[in-house]
Amino acid sequence: MVKKEKIELSEKLLELLDGIDFYDTFSTTNHQDTIEEVGLKIFNTSPKWVEWLFNLRNFLVRFIGLKTDPPKDFNESLEEGGYIHFFKIYQLEPDFMVLGADDKHLNFRAVIAKHPILDYNIKVTTLVTYNNRLGHIYFFLIRPFHALVVRQMVKQAYTK
Repeated sequence: MVKKEKIELSEKLLELLDGIDFYDTFSTTNHQDTIEEVGLKIFNTSPKWVEWLFNLRNFLVRFIGLKTDPPKDFNESLEEGGYIHFFKIYQLEPDFMVLGADDKHLNFRAVIAKHPILDYNIKVTTLVTYNNRLGHIYFFLIRPFHALVVRQMVKQAYTK
């Protein structure tokens, strides 16, 4: 249903952030939905335990000055500059979507690529750039949860 894949970073992915300190890719199958529908299934809904982890994260990081409030330009339009949940849409093409967020500690992008014929045709790649030591520490602390959360979120887009 969902599998972790090892990929080589393409030029297109490398251009999304200045230097990439971490990346991974999870894939699933969905030949029915548009890229926007896939993005909504992955990022706009979460199981209760994932919501609980995000709420815990937001509670804890506010003490060290990281963003927890919606940005001033927040809007829910499914277009570049809009947001899905708290992830900004940076790029939107028929089979390619880039979402993410920038903060003082790290920047990240979540890339959804839809391939027309592969069995596991939905590829979700997370890209992370650390901006400072706090970014290293923060990601070190959340990394054990990252794969569990992303795998669960990608699973929500699965269709036969």
